[in-house]
Amino acid sequence: MGILSSLLTAPALGPINGLLWLARMIEDQANAERWDEGKVVASLQELELDLDLGKISIDEYETREAVLLRQLKEIREAKNDEHLK
Repeated sequence: MGILSSLLTAPALGPINGLLWLARMIEDQANAERWDEGKVVASLQELELDLDLGKISIDEYETREAVLLRQLKEIREAKNDEHLK
């Protein structure tokens, strides 16, 4: 009955399963980008360059730097916790 029920429900559940798969893929990609240490380091370097070129003020630099450094710390702590498990 498993195959028959799968065939009968495919027209209704197929699009839903496809959307769920797509949502999982998007979530995985977002998490990969969020926890990419290299991307945060590159953002810090770009931020410093913007300051050196006078594109941003020291106040904006310090504010954005604090956010990036906090994110970098979270990434490294998460990686460290993962290695300890």
